[in-house]
Amino acid sequence: MALFLTENDVAQLLTMPLALEAVEAAHRALAVGQALDVPRQRTRLPQTTLHVLQGALPEFGVIGYKAYTSNRSGVRFLVHLYDASTGSLRAVIEADRLGMMRTAAASGVATRCLARTEARVLGMFGAGWQAEGHLEAIAAVRALDHVKVYSRNGERLQEFCRRMSERLALEVRPGASPEDVVRGSDLVSTVTTAASPLFSGDWLAPGTHINAAGSNSLIRRELGEDVLKRCSAIVVDSVETALREAGDLLPWLEKGRLHAGQLRDLGQVLVGRQPARTTAEAITLFESQGLAVQDLALAARLESLARVRGLGSELPYGA
Repeated sequence: MALFLTENDVAQLLTMPLALEAVEAAHRALAVGQALDVPRQRTRLPQTTLHVLQGALPEFGVIGYKAYTSNRSGVRFLVHLYDASTGSLRAVIEADRLGMMRTAAASGVATRCLARTEARVLGMFGAGWQAEGHLEAIAAVRALDHVKVYSRNGERLQEFCRRMSERLALEVRPGASPEDVVRGSDLVSTVTTAASPLFSGDWLAPGTHINAAGSNSLIRRELGEDVLKRCSAIVVDSVETALREAGDLLPWLEKGRLHAGQLRDLGQVLVGRQPARTTAEAITLFESQGLAVQDLALAARLESLARVRGLGSELPYGA
């Protein structure tokens, strides 16, 4: 029978090491033609938008989709996981935490292959739910000395720094300004809903790696052209998806100041078909939009773990 996993079930099963492993495996499979990924599709009404990401990982025996609705009342996520050989439903999984962790893991995987090994200082923009996972993922792949965080909400920022310092046994402190967060940082990450650039490219030191995880539509922009001009490598989770919805990149692509051929696919970098960092002084960027195969790879692992541990409830349909 198919399983239904709640957010509570997912919280008991999901760890960052598991998310990092699953997301990297998904990108490697995509790079070698062992996966299919369909860019996000949206159906819009004045009050509500339905978003659907679908794909398949034959190597892991799964096909499926994530659907979520966004509305002023909130966002609701579900992953539907099917058996690739029989078409039967394997699981329906509440996917708020799952999505947060896979988004964070993508930046973690990119940081592991693009950032300098000696990177120790992280400057981060954002202090919300997504930022929690993002910080945990980067701390899992680099031995950070300390973290500087900037957010417009001072109260949330203070609480975020306190909570993450305790959770990760790491110094996480509020940044005095956007410039303070960027200057002196080996890694810079943006996890916001900003509509205009967050910092100046002049503040970036040679050798910095940037993760930009918040801009997945034209109305969102975290990085300006001055930052893009300084990047010798612009890596995306999928070129096809980036060309549709990377709000940081689309204006410059349309103006001809950036070309699709300059974008590198994360999976292709991981399998060695495209270069990653070429010099210690290079500034690198990972621009993240999110892929169905990331969700499916993680969902497949969670379903298997849930059956072993006796978690979840059986659904009366889908056999």
